[in-house]
Amino acid sequence: MSRRLSHRNELGGFTLVEVLVSMMIMAILAVMAWQGVDGIVRTRDASQARLEHTLRLNTVLAQWEQDLASVQESPAVPGLTFDGATLRLTRRAEGGMQVVTWSLRPSADGAAGGASWWRWAGPVVTTSQDLQNIWMRTQQFQGNEVGQLRTLGGLSQWQVYCYWDAWSNCQSTGNLASAAPAAASGVDSPAAPASAVPVARQQLPSGVRLVIDFSGGDFSGSLTRDVALGP
Repeated sequence: MSRRLSHRNELGGFTLVEVLVSMMIMAILAVMAWQGVDGIVRTRDASQARLEHTLRLNTVLAQWEQDLASVQESPAVPGLTFDGATLRLTRRAEGGMQVVTWSLRPSADGAAGGASWWRWAGPVVTTSQDLQNIWMRTQQFQGNEVGQLRTLGGLSQWQVYCYWDAWSNCQSTGNLASAAPAAASGVDSPAAPASAVPVARQQLPSGVRLVIDFSGGDFSGSLTRDVALGP
């Protein structure tokens, strides 16, 4: 009798302990599999975000280089100036000239977010009077003007150097030109106001060096980019 009962138990299936052990093993395997999948997803998202940030940085630097490559002096305003916070330049554009500014301003989220790099491009104009008016208006910008574009965030500081006989701070007052610059292409220089009579001004450099330091957000460290200006 006991022999038949024992044989029936052997054919009846697993014991409760065996079932619990099996469930525990499957739970551990499921957790390990989930962690692996989660790690793959996180790595993919981080790589995608890094790629997008790199592409954005390259696009911004390409625009920076394009602006500098198109710098053009005029009798009305300087071709390029830098006051430590904002770089202003006049560039050739289809149909005339335009004023472009690049500036570094604190981010809205405070010091934790670092500073942001902003670009503003004015309308294309064809007279020296309009060009001078826009140039003067950019000196009173508050940062909330229409057309301001936030290009990069997470910066801590920047510096711009100009190459004349050697690299020096673009805020230097040396290298003054005694002669008037040539009339700007696409701008009606005879219409220039009396206040725009050519005077001694700083010569355009043959090259511009940009140095930007990141505050550790999307990027870390610093970046240096040299751009040669046309003749």
